[in-house]
Amino acid sequence: MTENNNSENILQIKIEDEMKKSYIDYAMSVIVSRALPDVRDGLKPVHRRILYAMSELGITPEKAHRKSARIVGDVLGKYHPHGDTAVYDAMVRLAQDFSTRYPLVDGHGNFGSVDGDGAAAMRYTEAKMTKMTTELLRDINKNTVDYRPNFDETLKEPTVLPSRFPNLLVNGSSGIAVGMATNIPPHNLGEVIDGLLKIIDNPEVTIEDLMKKIKGPDFPTGGIILGKNEIRSAYTTGRGKIKVRAKANIEQMANERFRIIVTEIPYQVNKARLIEKIADLVKEKRIEGISDLRDESDRNGMRIVVELKRDVNPNVVLNLLYKYTQMQDTFGVIMLSLVNGEPKVLNLRQMLDYYLEHQKEIIVRRTQFDLEKAEARAHILEGLRIALDHIDEVIKLIRGSKTAQIAKEGLMEKFQLSEKQAQAILDMRLQRLTGLERDKIEEEYSGLLETIKGLKEILGSETLIYQVIREELLDIKEKYNDDRRTGFDLDASDFDIEDLIEKEDVVITLTHFGYIKRLPSDTYRSQRRGGRGMAALSTREDDFVEHLFMTSTHHYLLFFTNKGRVYRLKAFEIPEASRQARGTAIVNILQLEPGEMIAAVIPVKEFTPEHYLIMVTKLGMVKKTELVEYDTSRRSGLAAITIKENDELIGVRLTNGDKEVIIGTEKGYAIRFSENDVRAMGRTAMGVKGIDLRNKDQVIGMDLVSEGSYVLAVSENGYGKMTSLEEYRTQGRGGKGVITYNLTNKTGELVGIRIVTKEDEIMLINNQGIVIRLEAEGISEMGRSTQGVTLMRVGGEDKIVSVAKVYVSEEVVEEAKDMEKAEVREVTENNTEK
Repeated sequence: MTENNNSENILQIKIEDEMKKSYIDYAMSVIVSRALPDVRDGLKPVHRRILYAMSELGITPEKAHRKSARIVGDVLGKYHPHGDTAVYDAMVRLAQDFSTRYPLVDGHGNFGSVDGDGAAAMRYTEAKMTKMTTELLRDINKNTVDYRPNFDETLKEPTVLPSRFPNLLVNGSSGIAVGMATNIPPHNLGEVIDGLLKIIDNPEVTIEDLMKKIKGPDFPTGGIILGKNEIRSAYTTGRGKIKVRAKANIEQMANERFRIIVTEIPYQVNKARLIEKIADLVKEKRIEGISDLRDESDRNGMRIVVELKRDVNPNVVLNLLYKYTQMQDTFGVIMLSLVNGEPKVLNLRQMLDYYLEHQKEIIVRRTQFDLEKAEARAHILEGLRIALDHIDEVIKLIRGSKTAQIAKEGLMEKFQLSEKQAQAILDMRLQRLTGLERDKIEEEYSGLLETIKGLKEILGSETLIYQVIREELLDIKEKYNDDRRTGFDLDASDFDIEDLIEKEDVVITLTHFGYIKRLPSDTYRSQRRGGRGMAALSTREDDFVEHLFMTSTHHYLLFFTNKGRVYRLKAFEIPEASRQARGTAIVNILQLEPGEMIAAVIPVKEFTPEHYLIMVTKLGMVKKTELVEYDTSRRSGLAAITIKENDELIGVRLTNGDKEVIIGTEKGYAIRFSENDVRAMGRTAMGVKGIDLRNKDQVIGMDLVSEGSYVLAVSENGYGKMTSLEEYRTQGRGGKGVITYNLTNKTGELVGIRIVTKEDEIMLINNQGIVIRLEAEGISEMGRSTQGVTLMRVGGEDKIVSVAKVYVSEEVVEEAKDMEKAEVREVTENNTEK
């Protein structure tokens, strides 16, 4: 029998149907009753219950604080049957001025910090409502909102608060439901109210027009919003990604050092973790140049100090902090809220419209409540007026009645009064019979008639309803509005920053130890052969300029390293510096690996097909690859060539694929061969043999051959010469080459060869950072086996370390160039004569 009874109670249900039904019920419960705010008051159920419970407890702003545990207990016992931690955490967030733009709870005690410290236990802290919270609850006792039974149906709780200010946009909201999430940023109260007034004045206003009033989110922690495009996207579609930066200032210290002062950080960023992240980046050497980091924040405000080493560009360090830390963060906007219990993604206009509809309902219901109350009081006063007009008869009737009920019935029958009027007469005190009291009744009655008339006019006119909303919003704005905290700045992604950079020729210098800088091309003047030169920059004792070339600010720069990697920048991204300044460490601009050094820098106007990069290594390997394979925006670098052990990349040139290549070695040999002997290979290929090196020899330079040009060879002791290309026969790739320089103890070994014309200018740099600029036409033309002549005087331990050809961009007008040369020659000749 037992088995039969059990079998009769078993229902056959498909598990997938039951899972689907149960999960949907759970999901809807989370969506509607926990995670998402209502579009009307901007509150989730737990927040609404906290504020309502505080109102019921009478913990108003003018009263004393009450223990948080008392409030949480009331919320749990009456309205919110969940964990006490969840309720307390929600209340704590409402009290944190760094979490809530306009706090709704006035906390007393430890309510946490922007460093991520948690609040003290609820038994230690106290709380009460703020003044703004009273605006959320104002008129709630005037039948303005609907109520529903609480969880055990012993009490009633409001389904929404009157919310006399637009709390959803003002304080924002965030929450994760099931299959959806919301993340609404906070805004400035005054701006949002101005937007509402604009809609009231012009119902046809567009979102673009509203953005003139509501400029964007206004976060409690301040910060700077980059660009307006994503704000526009969020306001028009309900979704967007807003970039927010910390507010930082650069201050100059003693000894030409700088420091970065951070006074505001992006919303919801943990300050302690931010500082820890910066320290980790310094430790990992991903950001160099920081000498000290400390937190000087106090009760007066935030202050993070980042001190920098000497000769460090503070803007570069600041940009790296923005890139690698939460000093620049993204706020993902999802403007999802409940509309009539249904989750919807809304744009800015829809949110404001729903709020105005709610306020319209509040005003109508409040006005109806006030009207009914006024009419009820007027009804009573009408009865009192009748009684006072017939006071003798009323007194006689009451005295002649055996009971109060008989007296009431008598009054109702004789004077056609209602039961309430008759009761009011019976309850009337004798002092109301005095003349003064009679005047007060008449005055109150006439005032009520005016009030009733005004209330009826409001109920009968939508224009008057909106006028009431306007006046009350303006009153709230006057009481609680404050200055915007979050500023705005341009976002580089919103426009092409290149358009803001003047197009001009510049000189880029890069030292052996990796200090780079940009200077105007007219910084150096031409000098005659054999001059002393002028200082190009101030370097450390053992540093020297290794790369020097001319390009345009709008050209790309491809940085090839000795380890075979390539990095890309625009020339204007190189910090400009004075002629004698050291420059900026390249590691602060490029993400170089330990031991990685720049081997070649190629200026490129654009990445076009049918152009190639030809490379040569120290051990004589050569490789050709299409230029377009290096078109990448990856700042972390890209593999350019595979390098053998003990080898390294030393030279790279841009070519059209039909050039001839000449390679020179340290021991004074050179080989000339056709570029067609080297087939195009993939970006990561190793290449093929370009020259067969002799014992203890290595490649020191490579260049492309052009008709009518000369081979310029320069030795380490300052000797050099130009040799006609006709003396270099074309060989097959991989040969031993021919003698290109007669090396002696006087000349030293070769340090560089370049292909030049007599119209070119060259620069020689020694290991002390001294540079001399020479016109090629002033250098002697000699045969391959000669020693050359003195190009730059060196003394003691000084050596020539680098040879560079000055490239004049195509945009320079020939006449202007000739005039400049004439002026330079004249000045140089005068200086030489002196």
